[in-house]
Amino acid sequence: MMQIRRARDRGHADHGWLDTYHTFSFASYQDPRHMRFRALRVMNEDVVAPGQGFGTHPHHDMEIVTYVLSGALEHRDSMGNGQVLRPGEFQRMSAGTGITHSEFNPSATEPVHLYQIWLFPERKGIEPSYEQKQFPAAERHNRWRLVASRDAQDGSLRIHQDARIYLANLAAGHSVDHTLAADRHAWLQVLRGRVTLSGVLLDTSDGAAVSDQALLAVRAEQDAEIMLFDLA
Repeated sequence: MMQIRRARDRGHADHGWLDTYHTFSFASYQDPRHMRFRALRVMNEDVVAPGQGFGTHPHHDMEIVTYVLSGALEHRDSMGNGQVLRPGEFQRMSAGTGITHSEFNPSATEPVHLYQIWLFPERKGIEPSYEQKQFPAAERHNRWRLVASRDAQDGSLRIHQDARIYLANLAAGHSVDHTLAADRHAWLQVLRGRVTLSGVLLDTSDGAAVSDQALLAVRAEQDAEIMLFDLA
């Protein structure tokens, strides 16, 4: 079974400094038909204007993964971390018992385009922690690169949830497959370009939820970047 979430149907808010799209209910956008998918709670696509950002605010009991498509994002938090996230880098923050943080676009001229993803943790009260890693383009060219997992396999980020996150950059005409175990589910998000998923056309910013389907076959109809979530 496959459910398509078209980019045009997502929630949207333009705050001037922030242009944001919500795959699932978030902030003022609330739709009971789109609250979450398995442990995946938030899939926000954000464009932050130059010199703007999210002021210091709290989180708790959430696994937060951030990926920058273009530009740069400066991160500061109550654990003492202060780093800049650039394209090709992933950030994982386990909010656990509670943290505060801010995210800021340090450029005076260039917007930053990013995805912010939240997953429910496997349990509450985890000790807060932070990771940031670069995954070179060569490791994800026309193949899946594991970027986050429960056991930090293959140098991936460690997330406190039974989930695996993959990234792939596909040249037009190339394909990648992923096999789902019988009790697993998947979410595919098209970050850039156009692909077919088991024959269904997906454009930039479209998503798809998949259950009860053993094989996911993804083909790039044009150069594309895709993110796949393998979920319990």
